[in-house]
This record gives sequence, C-alpha cells and structure tokens, in this order.
Amino acid sequence: MSDAGTLYVVATPIGNLEDMTPRAVRVLSEADLIAAEDTRHSGRLLRHFGIGARAEAIHEHNERSQVPRLVEILKGGKSIAFITDAGTPLVSDPGFHLVRAARQAGIRVVPVPGACAAIAALSAAGLPSDRFVFEGFPPAKSAARRAVFEKLREESRTLIFYESPHRILESLKDMSEVFGPGREAVLARELTKQFETLRAGGLGELLDWVGRDADQQLGEFVILIHGLPRAEREVIDEAAGRVLEILLEELPVSQAAALAAKITGLKKNMLYEYALTLKKDA
Repeated sequence: MSDAGTLYVVATPIGNLEDMTPRAVRVLSEADLIAAEDTRHSGRLLRHFGIGARAEAIHEHNERSQVPRLVEILKGGKSIAFITDAGTPLVSDPGFHLVRAARQAGIRVVPVPGACAAIAALSAAGLPSDRFVFEGFPPAKSAARRAVFEKLREESRTLIFYESPHRILESLKDMSEVFGPGREAVLARELTKQFETLRAGGLGELLDWVGRDADQQLGEFVILIHGLPRAEREVIDEAAGRVLEILLEELPVSQAAALAAKITGLKKNMLYEYALTLKKDA
C-alpha cells in the first residue's frame, strides 16, 4: 500500500512545554489531521507552538467506532498525527486500537518519541532500572487493587504504577499493607511541573508523609516500588525461620520481624517480607 498515508504516534510534554521536541512540532504542523484525546486540552498546546492543523477528538469512549474511518483516511494517502493529553500515547492512554488497525491494514506507523512519566520517574528514582514492570493505574476498588498487589508482591523487578490524586492515599495504604511498610519505594509527583517532587522511603513512611501534607496529595503520581530481593530471602536459614515462626504465634508481623532481626542479625525488611509469606501460607 505504497500510496497510503502515515500514522504518527506523537509524544507531547507531561508538563514543561520545553520538552516538546522540534520533530514533534514539525510532524504536527505537517499532518493532514491531528487525532487528539481531548481537543480542548491539546488546543492550548497546538496554539502555543503555532500549529494550525485540523484536530478532532479520539478518546477511549469513541476510539473503536472511529478507527475504521481513520484507517480509510490513511488509506487515501493522508497523514494522521495521534496525540494524547500528555506524554507518550498508548502508555495508560488511548491509541492501541488505532495503531493495531493501521498496522493490520499495512499502513506505516511512525513513533515520534518524547516525554513519558513512567520512564522519567524511573530515570531519577535511584531504584534498579535494568529490569522493571509497568502496571499503569491500579484498580479503583480496594479489593481488586489489593489482589493485583498480592500477585506482584514477590516480583523481583522494579514496579511502576500511576495513580490519581483522589486515590493516592488509599493506594499507598494498600501497598504498604501488601508489600510491607519497609519496602523501598519512590513517589514522583507532578513531574516536570512547578511543584515536582520525588520522595524516597519505605511505603509506610511515604504513606505517613503524604497523609500529613495535603499539598502532597495533589497532582499526578508515579509510584515506584523496589522488587523483592529474592536472593536475600534465600539466606533465611531454618533456624532463623523457626525463630520467626515462634514470634509470629504471639506478635503482629511488624513486631515479630523487628524482634527476629535483633535475635538473628538479619535485615528487618527481609524478615518482614518472609513473615508475610508465612502468614499467607498458614
């Protein structure tokens, strides 16, 4: 389909407009049509850069129904630039159905890379970045959210989540209870914006910090959690495990882990994680 147009998947800034790449500006300026998640939101960005191409709304509620028409536009030789409200499209954003349909139709799909909140947070978090898992937004309901966290509790790779301001406290609470309050984590808030904040600490510490400061409950969040150090769990020998089992018969998990750490000399966080496993399997 040599006469077909091109679908450009264009990343846009997640806050700071200086992160808009010259290539992104050129592609959007030259496109026959801009498919935008929210034309009102993107309109401000387009006006800022003097981009006058026609834009129409393609979002999660109408994407499936609009895909056939957009594919026909592409087959007719026109170019379409797809953008979402911020960051890289398809990363917890719409666009999957359009990109998949375009590729299945033999249409060229070209990425125009740029900002992505998950990668930006990972690059500055100081957590292991060679292997990581992006999980997007956790479920809205606590029971479903905790079920997801339980499945990931023994994941050894760094975990990356997005979260909204009205659920940040509830998510941190569930994370602290499932992964353990001592599990190392980083909270990244409002990346590239005026009140950008990156805070490292145990999940319990981060929960307390956000709970005490209403300002830290505002904005867009990326939560990064250190994977479970499997190698460390392997050094919990039979004797240390027995000590922990005895203490768990009389004490809550956190107290049992703290006392076991004093008795055995092992790390409290490691013993806490192991204690959770014992309680779960009991």
